Amino acid sequence: MKDILNLVRTAIWLAFFAAIYQELKKPAAERTWHGKVAGIVPYDFRIPDLQRLREAYWSPESDVLFTEKVVGVGWSVNLPVAIRRLSEIASQYSGAIRSRSRPEG
Repeated sequence: MKDILNLVRTAIWLAFFAAIYQELKKPAAERTWHGKVAGIVPYDFRIPDLQRLREAYWSPESDVLFTEKVVGVGWSVNLPVAIRRLSEIASQYSGAIRSRSRPEG
């Protein structure tokens, strides 16, 4: 487990430095400080505003579970969607338990 944690930590640092390198490689006038490393991992080093925070962490009308991180590298979790999905899983699980515990009749 420790090896996996070290691998994940290394991947995060590599993505962070790759994002910084990607921005510094651009001419100063073209630096946006947000984008994607290798076209996959999102990054955003801009000062967050309330709208971006809300879109990343609290967007109940969306079905997207993982959103682009507001500050840093990686993804955020859309909390209403996570709660909704966990609730669906819990209700399916409890339904399966109830159906198994019913006596045959």
